[in-house]
Amino acid sequence: MLVRRSIALAFIVSSTACCGVSPPKSPLPTPQAAIDRVRATGTCGLGVQASAKIDHIGPKGRARGDLLLYAIAPASLRMDIVSPFGVNLATLTSDGQHFALADLREKRFFVGKASACNIARMTTVSIPPFVLGGLLRGQPVLLKHEPVAVTSAWNSDGYYTVNIQSTRQADQELHLAPHPEDFDKPWSEQRLRLIDVTVRQQGIVLYHAALSGHAPAATAKPRVDPDGIDPPVPPSGPECNADIPRRIHVEVPGSEIDVLFQYDQVTWNPPIIDGLFQQAPVPGMQTTPVECDDPQ
Repeated sequence: MLVRRSIALAFIVSSTACCGVSPPKSPLPTPQAAIDRVRATGTCGLGVQASAKIDHIGPKGRARGDLLLYAIAPASLRMDIVSPFGVNLATLTSDGQHFALADLREKRFFVGKASACNIARMTTVSIPPFVLGGLLRGQPVLLKHEPVAVTSAWNSDGYYTVNIQSTRQADQELHLAPHPEDFDKPWSEQRLRLIDVTVRQQGIVLYHAALSGHAPAATAKPRVDPDGIDPPVPPSGPECNADIPRRIHVEVPGSEIDVLFQYDQVTWNPPIIDGLFQQAPVPGMQTTPVECDDPQ
């Protein structure tokens, strides 16, 4: 009797696993609808401010640290690596055009273009700032493409797969998962979460990103001058409580390089003060121009 029950239970589990997850009652009608819905889900979030753990893995081994970051659309980034004692070890800034990296450990100040290969000097992963900023906000940055070059299908693991063929011999695969509470809603009201991105160039994976731990985040509070001299700086965008992934894992298969961002605290639309995404040369530090052009 016990054996029969075990066999029956195994059959039920196996059958359930084979069935997978059914699509929402109101499935998305077109690939463009999927893209529009994931964009609409996070439309209120123009940028994020977060404290995070960063975990590098590369040819030189593994390094971990604490990170304070800003990622503001379309391509503004600031990352400060701090020691366990709160000492600033390095600061990267990019306004989308100009890049600067102050390495206080090596006493060197790097300046150059805001290219993917320069951003990799801190993150280890060569991704343009506008792409990295999108991932840190949980939003996809799409390859250039013709409207007819997009297809989509439901995957029984619980997400839509959207494939994009670029005009530059590249392709992009997105996994977009409906919010668990939205499976019974009309498709036009469903919230979609970006959970996976893969970009390939001529069949070679340029990067892969997995996003998880999605949960709502609050809007940042105004920045208040503790001395009461300057007026408060308001949030940089509207009120927002959209979901954001707490874990962003970016890797380049075959290169032995990847980086993990794990948010401890995150808010939407932080106040932005002048100069947040630029750095002046640091007195006493050697300034080194870096010529770094991304491959075409």
